[in-house]
Amino acid sequence: NDIVFALPALLLAILLAAAFGPGALNAAIAIGIFNIPVFARVARGGALSLWAREFILAAQVAGKGRVRISVEHILPNLADQLIVQAAIQFSLGVLAEAGLSYVGLGVQPPAASWGRMLSEAQTYAFLAPWLAIAPGLAIFLTVLGLSLLGDGLRALAERNKGRTA
Repeated sequence: NDIVFALPALLLAILLAAAFGPGALNAAIAIGIFNIPVFARVARGGALSLWAREFILAAQVAGKGRVRISVEHILPNLADQLIVQAAIQFSLGVLAEAGLSYVGLGVQPPAASWGRMLSEAQTYAFLAPWLAIAPGLAIFLTVLGLSLLGDGLRALAERNKGRTA
């Protein structure tokens, strides 16, 4: 079960993108496939803890089935955890796409990609360093912003956790 987490996701994404060829769609699929276990683990852990709560027992006593309880009670209570995880994983996805494009397995010309811009800027690193600084700074600020957004959403969810059940 934990074997998927033992293997580096970016390396597996590179292998998958190399096997199916370069391109934006293949890169997105490769990155998405290796993010599924993270969301599955968060959802499963949160759902298992919720199934032990009293309000779920009350819903069962009221005669609601498992599917109805899942839709009406479990999913709404998991939404904040999944949204926080999505913000964090999206920042990692930006890094993964830049990495795939840097090695030539991501977005192909004429489409723009920060990773490909960094790769092409290596040739001119001493003549025009701003060619590498601009996409590198864009990646950094995007990943930092998404990570801070995820942390802020996590703090907000923790603060509101006591208010709702």
